[in-house]
Amino acid sequence: MDISLAKQNLEKNGYLNVDFDPSLDLFAEIDKLKKEKNAVILAHYYQEPDIQDIADYIGDSLGLAQNAARTEADIIVFAGVHFMAETAKILNPGKKVLLPDLRAGCSLSDSCPPGLFKTFKDKHPDHLVISYINCSAGIKALSDIICTSSNAQAIVESLPADQKIIFAPDKNLGGYINKVTGRNMLLWNGACMVHEIFSLEKITRLKVRHPEAKLIAHPECEDAVLQIADFIGSTTQLLKYTKEDSASSFIVATESGILHTMRLNMPGKTFIAAPPDNACACNDCPHMKLNTLEKLYLCLKFELPEITMDEDLRLAAKKPIDRMLQLSEQLGIGG
Repeated sequence: MDISLAKQNLEKNGYLNVDFDPSLDLFAEIDKLKKEKNAVILAHYYQEPDIQDIADYIGDSLGLAQNAARTEADIIVFAGVHFMAETAKILNPGKKVLLPDLRAGCSLSDSCPPGLFKTFKDKHPDHLVISYINCSAGIKALSDIICTSSNAQAIVESLPADQKIIFAPDKNLGGYINKVTGRNMLLWNGACMVHEIFSLEKITRLKVRHPEAKLIAHPECEDAVLQIADFIGSTTQLLKYTKEDSASSFIVATESGILHTMRLNMPGKTFIAAPPDNACACNDCPHMKLNTLEKLYLCLKFELPEITMDEDLRLAAKKPIDRMLQLSEQLGIGG
């Protein structure tokens, strides 16, 4: 393998793509490199099955942030999207944070540019800003508290009832939190492309074909889908529900990657991916799926691509994340 070629390709494409022996046992090689480099692999539930299987920790955004904050590894390989790796770097300035593919962005994060959001925020100076963790470091730096789908309701309910709040960037999650808490938070008009694409009509037809199945949904879904759901929760909460509920069949309205963990944990139950309103009938996140086992191996071998950040921005973005982690600990919310 040619490191100079890898670097050239990285500069051009944002990911490593060099030839290597196809007979390599990537699982064994990655495990070897982790030990040699004192590295840890953190992966989101939406990653492809091979990456979930090799990861040291699999979780949702809250659990990943908590594990990133307490890891003793020298290198963090973040198998997720860019804002997640940024969060790990914000919490670990002295560690090397790697992302297998720099192009792994987030449609929700992209829907909230920091410049436009600052203008919006400045128009409401009496509002406290709670931002969903699925946002850029620039948005985090403009926020008072970060939240995840696991802790958003508890964090909002921990604040005085008369506290005015801006919630960004996800309008669907914010709308759901408004509904369950009785608040009237001011919502930024952003959304996740995967969770917005679910078809209510197709899900309804699927429920007719599988009347025994319970519909479970992530709160980033649109309200019409949430209204017919039997349970609404974060990825971790969805997993827990399917373990504890007596139902043997579930229609799952979130990114399809989580079905791998569900099927591993509960092989006796049936999990059906909720159908989206598109021609390919798939509900994969194209950004999450940019990461592959091959890219993860090359990333760890060459220690590229690396996440770097201006220190002033990092410190500003760290404050609301620290507040979230402190509140989560006080409220007993784990990931």
